[in-house]
Amino acid sequence: MKKTTLDITGMHCASCSAIITRALNKTKGVKEANVNLTTTKATIIHKDSTKISDLIKTIEKKGFGAKPHSGNNKDTSKKDIKELKAKFFISMIFAVPVFVLGMFFMENPIPYQNIIMWILATPVQFGIGWSMYKSAFSALKGKSANMDTLIVMGTSAAYFYSVYLVFSGGMHQFFEASAVLITIVVFGRLLEAKARGKTSEAIKKLIGLRPKTAIVIRKGKEMQIKIEEVVVGDVVIVKPGGKIPVDGILVSGHSSVDESMVTGESIPVEKKKGDKIIGGTINKHGSFHMKAQKIGSDTVLAQIIKLVEDAQGNKAPIQRFADIVAAYFVPVVLGLAIITFVSWYFIFEQVFSFALITAVSVLVIACPCALGLATPTAIMVGTGKGAKNGILIKGGSALETTHKIKSIIFDKTGTLTKGEPVVTDIVGDVLKITASLEKGSEHPLADAIVRKAKGMRLHKVSGFKAVPGYGIEGKIGAKKYYFGNIKLAKKHGAKIDTKEINKLESDGKTVMIIGTGKKMLGYIAVADELKKSSGAAIKKLKRLGLDIYMITGDNERTASAIAKKLGIKYFAEVLPVDKAGYVKKLQKKGKVAMVGDGVNDAPAIAQSDIGIAMGSGTDVAMETGDIVLMRDDLIDVAKAIKLSKITMSKIKQNMFWALFYNTLGIPIAAGLLYPVTGWLLNPMIAGAAMAFSSVSVVSNSLLLKLKRI
Repeated sequence: MKKTTLDITGMHCASCSAIITRALNKTKGVKEANVNLTTTKATIIHKDSTKISDLIKTIEKKGFGAKPHSGNNKDTSKKDIKELKAKFFISMIFAVPVFVLGMFFMENPIPYQNIIMWILATPVQFGIGWSMYKSAFSALKGKSANMDTLIVMGTSAAYFYSVYLVFSGGMHQFFEASAVLITIVVFGRLLEAKARGKTSEAIKKLIGLRPKTAIVIRKGKEMQIKIEEVVVGDVVIVKPGGKIPVDGILVSGHSSVDESMVTGESIPVEKKKGDKIIGGTINKHGSFHMKAQKIGSDTVLAQIIKLVEDAQGNKAPIQRFADIVAAYFVPVVLGLAIITFVSWYFIFEQVFSFALITAVSVLVIACPCALGLATPTAIMVGTGKGAKNGILIKGGSALETTHKIKSIIFDKTGTLTKGEPVVTDIVGDVLKITASLEKGSEHPLADAIVRKAKGMRLHKVSGFKAVPGYGIEGKIGAKKYYFGNIKLAKKHGAKIDTKEINKLESDGKTVMIIGTGKKMLGYIAVADELKKSSGAAIKKLKRLGLDIYMITGDNERTASAIAKKLGIKYFAEVLPVDKAGYVKKLQKKGKVAMVGDGVNDAPAIAQSDIGIAMGSGTDVAMETGDIVLMRDDLIDVAKAIKLSKITMSKIKQNMFWALFYNTLGIPIAAGLLYPVTGWLLNPMIAGAAMAFSSVSVVSNSLLLKLKRI
């Protein structure tokens, strides 16, 4: 079997992707096809004998464009947004005058009013609305119906009946209904395009982390070359503050490396001869030589990029409830309109105009204004309310899914914890001495100790020496001090009471001992502390009945200590490439949310059903996530879930009212009461009922603003 990825053009709703998916799955040789609306890609697993050209032809027959995935992740969202903005403003220029004339000059029309409205409505109907006609036709070819089918049917009925009235001398027409509806639909798609376009930026940001050049030694000389020219076995020079170009192993020198990009851990890692070095991470202080072992697509960063692409590509598009309804509703309404016309004209022998009016009344009252507004208005109010509370939700898909979450996985560093080491314990009067020694140190924890001693007048240190893997040494006056781990203290023959130190370490703290000669003077413990909101947030989420997990690259001891404090389950010593795998395992039990803030969290965030990114985190995590917490407060995770619940409740209510008006109005519009009462629902009243249903849906959505989250 072979896997092929195609770039798709022309999609703009969930039904579009569903039509292509069905067509591809019916293609000979295709085992499985998945079309993702967000990434505009089709991932197809097929037999080796299946030609890619045949797959492309299948898609093109449905009215869409396709070509092999270029791999350059070019972002087309800006172009789409620009086009939709232009369409919306042009549509507004024509639709607003039509609306004013139709609504406020109905009783006292101006000269040639109907002709003027016809001229103004036509560019909106067939210019701005042309893409909707194409989409509806594509759905028809795929033997299905989507929201565009409803929009085209409703607006076309209103438009062409109005044209008929212009020629027949009728006073009332519905040009404003068709023009305004198309304008609203375009505006909704503009909002969706803005939210959807953010997703593709995640890949671009990841690619931006790759260094563009590297300094290598060839034929005994240093030379700067393009990153693509580095080969396995090259000796690469990494200078202080520089990005590490490729994966490899340190062969000479030592330093501390900021691996937060990969591990999510804020504390830099000391590197010495023989240690593995990861490309894309940042060298802090020292200079060293490394031997290139993995280049190009084999590097850890490249694997993270691929994982994000795959996770986004495999995420099935959410089939909106309105599209599901449309699939059954549209053919039924069309059939009823035809039956109405045939019955009155051929069976009951009414005049042509009578039969036409009843048939058009059926289509007008079934016009999907309310059905089209039901979801977007609730989502607009819901996302607006979220933004007001510092919760940024990227479109309707996130709102539709969040309330279904069964499990939540939290990244540790920067999410549950503050993300920077702080001094937690000081035993002995040793802060001034240790801060003096650490001031000139490259030790990863030096900053925390120096910050703690802020305002103190520090000692002058001579004979400073870093001892890689152990700590530091230096003289203050004539006395020589050492400061580092237990191994360094034992190396100097110091006697250590390990009971208290072990207790601190069991709490996930890093303990450093200060001594002189064989005498231990004291010690300092440093740790990445929990955020104030973490405990309260976990309790609130537990009350919602959720399973809560913590995932970290930290060791078992540190992870266990943090998890114990919070009363949650945990996964420790997890590599970035494995995080998405843990999400997949939990997804077998139900919907999973991933909360993180680092680049290393991006694959897991993308793989999860709902990715929640901290506002203080990296841009990549924020772009990959479905929800961004701008206030960096974990309480907002629970608020986002509650917001999803109340918004979905409003959407269901809106759907009920939209369908209620249609279901009740269609029989009356068809003339069911005419034989008994002599009363016939004309298109004008049908249009008024349609408008009232839209007003009720919008009003119901606005009630969301009064809800507390």
